[in-house]
Amino acid sequence: MHTATQVHPVSRWVIFILALGAGFSVAALYYAQPLLPLMGADLHLSIEGMGLVPTLTQAGYALGILFLLPLGDRHDRRTLILLKSAALALFLLGCSLTGSLHSLLMVSLLMGMAATMAQDIVPAAAILAPEGKQGKTVGTVMTGLLLGILLSRTVSGVVGDAFGWRVMYQLAAASIAMIGVLLWAVLPRFAAHTTLSYPALMRSMEHLWRRYPALRRAALAQGFLSVAFSAFWSTLAVMLLERFHLGSAVAGGYGIAGAAGALAAPLAGGLADKLGAGKVTQLGAVLVTVSFAMMFLMPALGVQGQLILIALSAIGFDLGLQSSLVAHQNLVYSLEPQARGRLNALLFTVIFIGMALGSALGSQLYTLAGWTGVVALATACGGIAFLIRLSESARVNRVELQSR
Repeated sequence: MHTATQVHPVSRWVIFILALGAGFSVAALYYAQPLLPLMGADLHLSIEGMGLVPTLTQAGYALGILFLLPLGDRHDRRTLILLKSAALALFLLGCSLTGSLHSLLMVSLLMGMAATMAQDIVPAAAILAPEGKQGKTVGTVMTGLLLGILLSRTVSGVVGDAFGWRVMYQLAAASIAMIGVLLWAVLPRFAAHTTLSYPALMRSMEHLWRRYPALRRAALAQGFLSVAFSAFWSTLAVMLLERFHLGSAVAGGYGIAGAAGALAAPLAGGLADKLGAGKVTQLGAVLVTVSFAMMFLMPALGVQGQLILIALSAIGFDLGLQSSLVAHQNLVYSLEPQARGRLNALLFTVIFIGMALGSALGSQLYTLAGWTGVVALATACGGIAFLIRLSESARVNRVELQSR
C-alpha cells in the first residue's frame, strides 16, 4: 500500500467518494430534526426531551472536533476514518433500537463525536490534492459535506413519514457502512506527521494558536460569519410564522437556497488557487454583508417581494459564507501541513462557538427588536469579518515590505 506522502495522481472517483463520505457522515447530525415529533410520540418524550436530541448530537460533534480531530496528525488518517465510520454505523443502528430518552441521548452524543469523520475527510482531500489544485479539491469535498447538511432533513422527513424514524436510522447506518468500506478501499495510507503523545498534541494546539496570527484572524472572521448565519436560520421559522403565517415547511424550503452556496464551493476553491485565499475571504465577507443588508429594504416591499428578497439574501450570504469557509480552510492548511488536523480543530471550534452565539443572540434580539434586530446583527457581523480580513491583508503586505 502506497502512502499519501508519495506523489501520485488522485482520480476524480476518489474525490467523489471523499465528497460522498463527508456528506453522509455530517448528515447524521441532522436526520433527527424532522423526526423529533415521531420520536416523541414513540418514546413518550416531552418537548424539552425532544429538544435535547439535536442539542446532544451537536455537542458531541463539537467535543469530537476539539478532542478527536488532532489525532489526524498523530495517526494514519485512513485508519481513523475507518474506525469512525464503523463507530458511526453502530451508533446509528443503536439509535434505531433505543427505547428510552436516556439511551437516545447517550447514543446521540456518541453519534455526534463519530460524525467528525467528515472533518478527517477534508484534510485528507487537501493532502491528496495535486499541486495548485488544493482549493478546488477541498471545495469539491466541501460541496458533498454541505449537500449532506442541506438534504439530510429532506430525506429523513420523507423516509420518516413513509416508514418511521427507526427505519431512517437503519438506512443511515447502512449508508455509512458502505461509505466506510469504499473509503478504506480507495484511500492510501497517510503518514503520521508527529510523534507527540496525546496530551502533548492537545497542548500544542495552544502553541499553534499563538504562533499563527493568520490562523487567529481566519478563525475569528469565519466565527463572525457563523454568528450571522446561525442568527438568521435560528429565527427564520419564527419570523415566517409570526409575520406571514407560514409553516416550518416553507422555512425548510428556504434551506434549498443553501444549495447555491454548496454548489459554489468548488468555484470558490478554484478562485482561491488563482487569486489567493485572502482575496476570496474578503469577497465572501462582502457578499455576506451586502446580502444581509438587502433585507433592510423589506418594509418597502409587498409580501411577495419580501419573501423573494429573503430567498435572494439566503442565496447570497450562503454563497459568501461557503466561499469564505473553503478559502479559510485553504489558508489554514497551508500554514503548517504537518498540523492540519489540529489547525482544522482550532478553526472549527471557533466556528462552532460562533454558531452557538448566533443562535443565542439571534433569539434574544428577535424578542427585543424583531427581525430588524436580527438583520442588524447579521450585517454587523459580516462587516466585522470583512474588517478582520482587511487587517490581515494589510499585515501580510507590511511583512512583505519589511522582508524586501
